[in-house]
Amino acid sequence: MHYILKNENAVYYECGFSCDNVIFLKLGDEAYFITDGRYTLEAKEKVKNASVIDGGFSLAKSARKLIRKNRVKKIYYDPLCWSVADFKELSSKLSCNFTPQKKLSQKKRIIKSQEEIQIIKKAVKLGQESFESFAKFLQKEGFSKDEKYLHYKATDILSHKGDLSLSFDPIVAIDENGAKPHALPTKTKLKDNSVLLFDAGVKYKRYCSDRTRVLEFHTDKELNFSKEQRFASNLKQKVYDTVLKAQEEAMRFAKPGVKACEVDKVAREIIEKAGFGSYFIHSTGHGVGLDIHELPVISKRDETILQEGMIFTVEPGIYLPGEFGVRIEDMVLLTRNGAEIL
Repeated sequence: MHYILKNENAVYYECGFSCDNVIFLKLGDEAYFITDGRYTLEAKEKVKNASVIDGGFSLAKSARKLIRKNRVKKIYYDPLCWSVADFKELSSKLSCNFTPQKKLSQKKRIIKSQEEIQIIKKAVKLGQESFESFAKFLQKEGFSKDEKYLHYKATDILSHKGDLSLSFDPIVAIDENGAKPHALPTKTKLKDNSVLLFDAGVKYKRYCSDRTRVLEFHTDKELNFSKEQRFASNLKQKVYDTVLKAQEEAMRFAKPGVKACEVDKVAREIIEKAGFGSYFIHSTGHGVGLDIHELPVISKRDETILQEGMIFTVEPGIYLPGEFGVRIEDMVLLTRNGAEIL
């Protein structure tokens, strides 16, 4: 199989190194890492199982030469990873058949190796430690601070003072802002009885972690991000308990041979039966690895049959506009016995 890659994480998966200006060619048994002079020295030190080529000002030109030289008639590419301009530059002067295959690399990466699993477990552990540190900060200094400041402090804590990268921009949402699943930080301040939603993750050796927790803030009670939470109002407690039940049942149901959409259905039906079906407005989960969003997608439309070695999130949620939102998220590894919470 011949294929061409441009996405940084896809390239890293192939050869152990990547950069922001690269074309990776896999032509039968031969592989080529094409970059420019800014990266060639480091690439030659770190790239595995591929020849490093300095493509100068036109990586596409170098790629075309190799495709012609190897008399390639058909090559696969991921159309989601190429701009119109870049693809035109690459393909316009070739008679080769460029065959689109969406999420080409992610399909290869959907089953994690034992080495990847160990790296991801470490990422999850580091992320969990950050949640604990953030809870201590909230307990000590969080009262009356706004989301923008809390977001800044969360970023600092998650990075372990610069040692780690973040999987994504963390979400710190208070009360009504938490009803937006991907809320941006505002000037909303943390006060007694505020519901705070915290969604964050860190990268370890380029692999991501992802976790979401919700708590009700009180100055006179010890804070933590465990899944055992108590709330002052009956509505908040009902919403939280419903989401937790949906998550636990979906994780219990997830096993090799089950379809991704069937896991989503388990979580969705619990939320619907509690009367909050219209407030669960996203899929139940997604794969995690080098990308924060990978395959499989745990949604009502995904017919993927789950297999041992897949890693994905289970994260149902309920979002009441103008009031608050609850999402509970864990990453799980699918084993022969079911979902292992990481």
